[in-house]
Amino acid sequence: MTIRFDGRVAIVTGAGNGLGRIHALQLAERGAKLVINDFGGSRDGSGSSSEAALAVVEEIRRAGGSAIANGANVADYEQVQALVAQTVAEFGRVDVLINNAGILRDKSFPKMEIADFRAVLDVHLMGSLYCTKAVWDLMKEQNYGRILMTTSAAGLFGNFGQANYGAAKMALVGLMNMLAIEGRKNNIHVNTLAPMAATRMTEDVMPEELLKASRPEQVSPGALFLVSEDAPTKLVLGAGAGVFSAVRMEETAPVFVGANVTPEDVQAHLAQITDWNTAGPRNDANQQVQIFIETAMQALKGA
Repeated sequence: MTIRFDGRVAIVTGAGNGLGRIHALQLAERGAKLVINDFGGSRDGSGSSSEAALAVVEEIRRAGGSAIANGANVADYEQVQALVAQTVAEFGRVDVLINNAGILRDKSFPKMEIADFRAVLDVHLMGSLYCTKAVWDLMKEQNYGRILMTTSAAGLFGNFGQANYGAAKMALVGLMNMLAIEGRKNNIHVNTLAPMAATRMTEDVMPEELLKASRPEQVSPGALFLVSEDAPTKLVLGAGAGVFSAVRMEETAPVFVGANVTPEDVQAHLAQITDWNTAGPRNDANQQVQIFIETAMQALKGA
């Protein structure tokens, strides 16, 4: 069945360039009304300009679509609230939010200033939180919402020189985990995209051959699926160069080491504890806690 967004209103942050722009263009092609949010800053977050957002709006309108521009800084909650108010005033509702805005301030950890850490967290983590918070009640009232976070392999698996970026990106997965649970009863689905694409954010961190093979157009279809009506919820989708994967947190089968456990006991059982052949996912924190309790109680009964 063809995925369409007719009658849907979507906010895409950081949509003036790169992945956000392609997300927005592809949504517009499939019938969505777009709010193109872009602060217009440079890659490190400095400066601002409305030119990029306005250019994407014009591109959508020339193709027969409907779009407006917004220059809110997602790291400023008051500006984000004004962004949502503008969207509702123009289109009457918000169905889709794609949290895509981001900046980079890469440095090795000893050289990274606290200001560099805070700036990256403010845009990626707090920006996504602010935008999500600003649309949440609207989506609850509508009994419909599709929200997309954007993570990264740097957060999921680690990368040198990106402690600020990686911390923010992993935090967004945690935020998704919570909101997917809270949103279910109101038909609000929350997912996360882990993209690999040639953009100004990656132009000097990816090999040239990979840059040529990794176009944003090959990633955005994953984003559109994750904000579609039939989207799952609580999924982390890896995407790049036409390749897709699913990423999940797993835990090995708990091992009862002893009621009066010592550090040496943990060390002695480490091979069994880290036996990934026993691993499986957990639906939520309660399930993980329950498995721990059951493992302990069974061991104590048999002692």
